[in-house]
Amino acid sequence: MPRIAIGELKQETANFNPTPTVYEHFAVHFGDDLLNALRDSRTEIAGALTVLDQPELEILPGMAARSVSGGPITTDTLDRLTDEFVEAISRHGELDAAYLCLHGAMAGETENDPEGRLLERLREVVGDIPIVVSLDLHAIITDRLVRHATALTPYHTYPHTDQYETGERAAKLLLRLMANEVSPTTARVELPMLVRGDELLTATGMFGEAIRMCQEIESSPNGLAAGVIIGNAFTDVPDLQSNVLVTLDGDEAAAEEHAWRIARFMWERRRSFVAQLTPLDESIRLAAATDGLTVLSDAADATASGASGDSNAILRAMIEQQFAKRALVPIVDGPAVAAAQAAGVGATVTVQLGGVRDPDRFTPLQATAEVVALHDGDFRYEDGTIGRAGGTAVLRIGSITLLVTTESVYVVGRAVFMSHGLDPRDFDAVVVKSPNGFRTHYESIAARVVPVDAPGSTSANLLSLPFSNCRRPVFPLDDNFPVDPRLEQHST
Repeated sequence: MPRIAIGELKQETANFNPTPTVYEHFAVHFGDDLLNALRDSRTEIAGALTVLDQPELEILPGMAARSVSGGPITTDTLDRLTDEFVEAISRHGELDAAYLCLHGAMAGETENDPEGRLLERLREVVGDIPIVVSLDLHAIITDRLVRHATALTPYHTYPHTDQYETGERAAKLLLRLMANEVSPTTARVELPMLVRGDELLTATGMFGEAIRMCQEIESSPNGLAAGVIIGNAFTDVPDLQSNVLVTLDGDEAAAEEHAWRIARFMWERRRSFVAQLTPLDESIRLAAATDGLTVLSDAADATASGASGDSNAILRAMIEQQFAKRALVPIVDGPAVAAAQAAGVGATVTVQLGGVRDPDRFTPLQATAEVVALHDGDFRYEDGTIGRAGGTAVLRIGSITLLVTTESVYVVGRAVFMSHGLDPRDFDAVVVKSPNGFRTHYESIAARVVPVDAPGSTSANLLSLPFSNCRRPVFPLDDNFPVDPRLEQHST
């Protein structure tokens, strides 16, 4: 009976977030606990299991570890995760194949390519078997990653809604590889560009046109996998850039031709992939003037992109402008939660809000607030996975309601609020810590969406960030520099 190992290791790193990611930030599952935790979710692992759960296949769960996006992973944490992952797979003995679910944009304090290192270590253990890896389209593509994976299968949607389907695609490809039905050849074109902004929305933006080219390739008779992987712009490592990957069955020339065609499409439109942001003060005025719900996108402090989550910039602006409408604002501040817990529900507390994790960017804001509710912070995200916010307090400052968490969590969908008794539909303005992922959850109820130009470690204004390690030159940090002549040819 063919024996297939599965495993997961996911965290998206923002190097400009000064708070490191440690082992305790990861939800870790081994063996059957992995299956129990993820089988009924909308994750890649769950999607893969729908394909691989067959009587004639033996599924061997290894380790699953995932963390909220955050700062660089400490060296001892990354070493421990890597060792445990390899051990969890190797204990199963001889294997016929492996499916790995990785994010792709991890970075350690001293290791720039954790996923590539993990695959290299695994290859030493499992040998020359098919290994298919599913990736977030914000992954960092390295030579080591490409060399040690048999095939890479990236997401096709932004906001990400196809995690489950990506797992299915990866698993189906793995079965074809195991059956020796196909002989994969991969073409990779490196694109010296970092991209942000609404044109990345695959349903409506230019990026969606490029992704549809990839999907057409995958659905062709010899198509195996294709994607445009744009990197996480805040993972400041030497391989940060965009990439086009095309994997075909045995046709290297055709794979190269497809990859360059898509790369030219992206490069010619690079100036469209620059975020259009609204000044902070104007954002508050727009929310005040809008009938209905205004969603204020604080992409600069996006915990979904790896930021610290303790920005008080929008809260401060609301207070200074005497914003009188009902507002819902999330913030990470453990000491404020502790003060609220000590005072109790119904009490009034004076707290310092913000600047706990990223004090060089945010100065604490003193405020007097009512303690509305207290929670343990455990809840379930929209995809069925568990969020752990630690001790959580709902505070109220005038018309502004704060969801204050001890730990960083994703503030993308509505579940993080709803699980703590807060319905965004009851407010006139809500702050989300996400550049665009929130749209899937909010566009149906929002009267206006405002991308706010606020300070933070994941600002879409890339020129505001202190890049020091990524490849240079790269657009838009640099402009008018020579590139491979094949990028300058007219795309078709």
